[in-house]
Amino acid sequence: MTEKQIIKIFPSVDNLSDFFAEFLKQQVDEIPDNNFFSIALSGGSTPEKIYRHISENYRDKINWDKIKIFFGDERCVPPDSEESNFKMANENLLKNIKIPEKNIFRIKGENNPKEEAARYEEELKNNIPVKNGIPKFDLIMLGLGKDGHTASIFSNHIDLFFASRLCSVAVHPKTKRERITITGKVINNAKLVTFIVTGEKKAVILNRLFSNDNSERKFPAAFVSPKDGKIIWILDQDAARLLNSGTAFTGKHK
Repeated sequence: MTEKQIIKIFPSVDNLSDFFAEFLKQQVDEIPDNNFFSIALSGGSTPEKIYRHISENYRDKINWDKIKIFFGDERCVPPDSEESNFKMANENLLKNIKIPEKNIFRIKGENNPKEEAARYEEELKNNIPVKNGIPKFDLIMLGLGKDGHTASIFSNHIDLFFASRLCSVAVHPKTKRERITITGKVINNAKLVTFIVTGEKKAVILNRLFSNDNSERKFPAAFVSPKDGKIIWILDQDAARLLNSGTAFTGKHK
């Protein structure tokens, strides 16, 4: 744990969702006029609940005109597939808020994977401010798999985290289905990364990531360390139950 990392723990996903919504509103409010706030959305069951909470409680409180929405990863499926991260975000958030269509940049999972990875890389370059030759997101949402993967970077292809490209094609180790993902080059150039982790099934991997031995270095999530940014770990009590008192907590919400 470093000074660049903050841990927030909440008693429920509802409390967690409210914190994230308020946090997003604050970040967007601080963006100067005529500028955009860039965010890469995450897939998963907890983000689904967060998106629904935002659309139900913050649809008129956040200035959506100032937000550009991207995706950290996507399965190689059409946008109407039940497996699509875009469909999940659209059903629970995007179609329920007043955001200009031009501000939404989805990964087209129905396209040829390699060609789409290259196309999306150009989308990032053309629509996000670049620093050191790399798009610099204001915020990247990440989840944490029980196997330590994040975005669609898995332990059996951890080299994708260090790929020279901004976007790559990943293969799920079990299903063998292809996905498109941003790489560590983009993640570690962000101003802010939020890891959102909930549920007791994530407690073991979370504890290992915060341990002092080197075993966690085989997990892609362990390499997330924004060079000029910060990480906020947004956890519920179930996910955080194994973290010991030696962990450097900088915030706890009950």
